[in-house]
Amino acid sequence: MAISLTPKAAKRVEKYLKNRGKGVGLRLGVKTTGCSGMAYTLEFVDDVQSEDQVFESHGIKIMVDPKSLVYINGTELDFAKEGLNEGFKFNNPNVKAECGCGESFTV
Repeated sequence: MAISLTPKAAKRVEKYLKNRGKGVGLRLGVKTTGCSGMAYTLEFVDDVQSEDQVFESHGIKIMVDPKSLVYINGTELDFAKEGLNEGFKFNNPNVKAECGCGESFTV
């Protein structure tokens, strides 16, 4: 399996990287927090780490550390705009439950 972006998410990341003026891609990960136990992390990457697993989707490099990959392998990152709200949406096939606020998940 792999980590992928929808075309809309890839365009948004490309725009952010261009506006930022630097960066080689996007880092996806997880951290322990929230009601259900885990939350996604998302940040721009200037340097690839030696332990990173690197995926590419629609021309965007996506870096994932080995510990996070266990929980997010197969995830597709989308970008959605709903009314005044917009943001990235994680379509993770490993999720068994999410908390009511949508900030955390469990696998």
